[in-house]
Amino acid sequence: MEKLLLGVLLLAFLPEGMTQKDLRGKVFIFPKQSDTAYVTLIPRVRKPLRSFTLCLKAFTDLTRPYSLFSYSTKSRDNELLLFVSKVGEYELYIGNTKVTFKVPQPRYGPVHLCVSWESVSGIAELWVNSRPVGRKGLRRGYTLREDARIILGQEQDSFGGKFDAKQSFVGEIWDVSLWDHVVSIRNLCSTCYTSNILNWKALIYQAKGYVVVKPRL
Repeated sequence: MEKLLLGVLLLAFLPEGMTQKDLRGKVFIFPKQSDTAYVTLIPRVRKPLRSFTLCLKAFTDLTRPYSLFSYSTKSRDNELLLFVSKVGEYELYIGNTKVTFKVPQPRYGPVHLCVSWESVSGIAELWVNSRPVGRKGLRRGYTLREDARIILGQEQDSFGGKFDAKQSFVGEIWDVSLWDHVVSIRNLCSTCYTSNILNWKALIYQAKGYVVVKPRL
């Protein structure tokens, strides 16, 4: 009953133009390069983050740079950014500071990415297709601000905008999950939907431009 009431309250107070849906088995398709196609995600809870785990799945044949997940605040455009600079090279930004992870011999096909970070140690950890890529340190002692705009499909060079079509995502994204703590990625099942900040089975979002929701192939 409590969960039902919470769901009703969330629906009643959704921002204008937003919808909440269970997207299990569905994907966002970004069919072509543009600076107008994107999806805005609304967190179920807004709070400062001193740690997080972000997981998502994606498929693209792009060889140029592109954004996978953009979390921007008014003070820092790359408060949290997962970016691909070239095939097999992933960049993680925390508070506008970057570390790079290189994946040896990346395979063609869908990719399952999970990245975690904790403020107390500054350690970030990346897993690709259920395999650890490595750990790196950045922004020890930092806290991510909660007043964020979260966007799929574009990289924010200012809060909620200033998109560059040459950094846009073209392809499919699904199963986006964000936790407010470090999850044991080694034991994380590939289809779990237990995340408390962004949850794919109860995702609050708004699509703009040429974005299509379809069943996963």
